[in-house]
Amino acid sequence: FLLTHPAVRVDLQERGGQEIVTAVAEGRADLGITAWQGGHPALEFHPYRKDTVVVVGGRQLWPRRRKVSFSQCLEHPMVAMPGATAIHRYLLERAAALGRTLDVRIQVSSFEAALDLVRAGAGIAIVPQSVLQHGKRRGIRVLTLDEAWAVRELRLCVPREHSSMTAHARELMELLRARHPG
Repeated sequence: FLLTHPAVRVDLQERGGQEIVTAVAEGRADLGITAWQGGHPALEFHPYRKDTVVVVGGRQLWPRRRKVSFSQCLEHPMVAMPGATAIHRYLLERAAALGRTLDVRIQVSSFEAALDLVRAGAGIAIVPQSVLQHGKRRGIRVLTLDEAWAVRELRLCVPREHSSMTAHARELMELLRARHPG
């Protein structure tokens, strides 16, 4: 989209699901992508894609397992993203639901840094599977997180009245819907 629209400027911000819905409903954001599964009378939601989180650890971690529960993960120090990120808040909520907390050993600002620290033995990390492309699995074990919530259904959130959107926002919405039909 940006290649074909060089004059367009995008302000991409990571927020929690409810915050995204509220920002789009109030007109502070043109559109959003969220894992939030609720509805809103002023908005429409379209399937975007699935986002699966996985556990990454050193080669010696759980050598005979392919799956691990979140409860088992909470027994290990974690390499985590900053507290304001959606994935960190999501994991905090899941730990709280179990009456537990995350043992955050170190927080980093990128998934790449998290993977590097996992390789170095600093702890485990729970990351979107999509960040493990292009050879980034070297030196780590990737395990399925054996929890129903590990697969999140991401949805495109837009105003119900498309006429309230800018022409570029409508075009981006159509592009995202066409590339990710759900």
